[in-house]
Amino acid sequence: MKTLDTNVLVYFIDTSEPAKRQRAIELVDEMIDQPEPIALMWQVAVEFVAQLRRWENQGRHQRALSEAHLTWMLSAFRILFPSAQVLPKSLELSSRYSLSHWDSLLLAACLEAGVETLYSEDMRDGANYDGVRVVNPFALSG
Repeated sequence: MKTLDTNVLVYFIDTSEPAKRQRAIELVDEMIDQPEPIALMWQVAVEFVAQLRRWENQGRHQRALSEAHLTWMLSAFRILFPSAQVLPKSLELSSRYSLSHWDSLLLAACLEAGVETLYSEDMRDGANYDGVRVVNPFALSG
């Protein structure tokens, strides 16, 4: 299974970074064309909504646009909720790999869900964390 980090979803709708936006659109389109459903970790969904709210508060877009993006996200992805076991696993990952709290929490949720590939700009491209491989889809787009 493959999944996306919040930054990919943000670039998918952010017009201020055209090259990254185009790559995010291509990646999401590629994933939608695959037979397996696109899973999205609960943490990513919540972080995406938080970013939409920040943009509303900054006047970057209206609430109606945020609601449209939320509706799209809920229709395009299967949201996966973590169990309580993700918390101790995230502490272990954070300690072992020197990761931030949020990155280790996401990786622990990915491990629990059986994710093999996580598309993210935030962690080291090509790194493998207990079976979850991180791929930076923007590595070549600058």
